Amino acid sequence: MGRYVARRLLQMIPVFIGTTLLIFLMVYALPGDPVRAMWGDKAPDPAQLAAIKHQLGLDQPLWKQYGDYIWNLLHFDFGTTLAGREVTDVIGEAVPVTIRLALLAFVIELVLGITLGVVSGIRRNKLADKIVLVVTLVVISIPVFVLAYIFQTVFADNLHWVTPTVQDSMNWSQLLLPAFVLGSLSLAYVARLTRTTIVENVRADYMRTAVAKGLPRRRIIFRHLLRNSLIPVVTFLGTDLGALMGGAIVTEGIFNVQGIGNALYRAVNQKEGATVVGFVTVLVLVYLVASLLVDLLYAVLDPRIRYA
Repeated sequence: MGRYVARRLLQMIPVFIGTTLLIFLMVYALPGDPVRAMWGDKAPDPAQLAAIKHQLGLDQPLWKQYGDYIWNLLHFDFGTTLAGREVTDVIGEAVPVTIRLALLAFVIELVLGITLGVVSGIRRNKLADKIVLVVTLVVISIPVFVLAYIFQTVFADNLHWVTPTVQDSMNWSQLLLPAFVLGSLSLAYVARLTRTTIVENVRADYMRTAVAKGLPRRRIIFRHLLRNSLIPVVTFLGTDLGALMGGAIVTEGIFNVQGIGNALYRAVNQKEGATVVGFVTVLVLVYLVASLLVDLLYAVLDPRIRYA
């Protein structure tokens, strides 16, 4: 196991470098001059323009800029914004908020998705199964911004259970509604995926053996059926955690959540290259760590899996 983890960590290095290099080139090579854009329609002072570029290192070749970025990244330095603010401070303010929102959405889709999938799979072709299939299909068909508007109208404007927008982004209770909207699509996929794997495994030979042994129904479901059916679900959940953090732009904008989505949107509009690359770097790290954890969970769910 230790050798496998070490090999996976080494494999992450070229993936991380390749991904960040691609994003770095897309941010700094393709757009126009971000420093020049600070003056808007006015003509900038050439000396001042050159001084700001030199201060930010934007007058260096791209390979030198990327090398300096990676070197500074090893020292937890993400650079500075065009306004002179440390990108680390911007990330430090936004990332904890999005982590709270993503974790809450992740718990919702994990608990409700698997529960609905198990109920639907065990009661295949019955009323509960049909209700789950119809509801999840409806959720998948509705765009996130439409679902957010429906939830705001029903739970905030009509029932007055919550506020229509988030007033305190660090308050767990206020994040509940946007988290449910953010995780709704993944919840539907988890429920349908769990249902499919349950239906496939319920007629497997090991299930017939467990029933023939006279084991309790609860033990058969949770110890044998669910454990063997969760491997594809865990794969989806592992990659979805990073997707929740990166895909929160629409949800955070609608509910006024001051997280990565809002900060990244402002950075793109203002051509803050250092901020965009910094946030994307954090998201890449989240994806890589989540992928490693998913691979390690396989052995927990299925003892037959061994790592060489």
